[in-house]
Amino acid sequence: MRIVVLGGSGLIGSKLVNLLHQKGQDVVSASHSSGVNTLTGEGLDAALAGAQVVVDVTNSPSFEDKAVLDFFETSGRQIVAAEKKASVNHHVALSVVGTDRLQENGYFRAKLAQEHLIEESSIPYTILHSTQFFEFLRSIAQDGAVGQTVRVSPALFQPIAADDVAAALATIAVSPPLNGIVEVAGPERVSMAELVKQFLSKTGDLRQVQADSNARYYGVLLNDQSLTPGANPRIGSTTFEEWFSAFQPKT
Repeated sequence: MRIVVLGGSGLIGSKLVNLLHQKGQDVVSASHSSGVNTLTGEGLDAALAGAQVVVDVTNSPSFEDKAVLDFFETSGRQIVAAEKKASVNHHVALSVVGTDRLQENGYFRAKLAQEHLIEESSIPYTILHSTQFFEFLRSIAQDGAVGQTVRVSPALFQPIAADDVAAALATIAVSPPLNGIVEVAGPERVSMAELVKQFLSKTGDLRQVQADSNARYYGVLLNDQSLTPGANPRIGSTTFEEWFSAFQPKT
């Protein structure tokens, strides 16, 4: 099976490409570095030629409201057009748990627009909603940092290792399309403030984490349902402690 991974050089894409290679699939990594630009369409038709499955893990270079919406809408249309030319029979896309509940944020509005484009196309699809990656804990802390204090929502979330997201995508890519959304989450539900506190402590970061129910997550007020999956999500196996032990970030 020929599988094209759009965004194949990124965090999830590179892991996914390696997994699919290990499974014996004919996998193509398509990204800017290989001459593929989903925003302009450059190199897209050639990259998708002969593909049965396309996995889109691209991301916008800018998170500014207008730029990110333009990226996902324009790229989405370019990808669908190229897939139709190539007679692709399964489009797989990575999105975020709670996208429809986080519409105060421009990034999540753009991701929802991307999902609607996928759903409205004639190409069979599966959308994977993932919870936040452990790899993003530092940026979550940075978003709430003011001086030596880091204000973080105490709302529950269920973060996951990037390796487990890639594994879920690899399974979906070689399975029949569901024409719907599935969710994947980490094995542990925890307060965001508490996990950020643990992460900073483990990395030797001396800033103080303050749990604040008014602290915003990239501009959005959270509750315990905002970022947590619904019933029966797929569950990654890697705990925070296991992830940190294996992939300890630099301080």
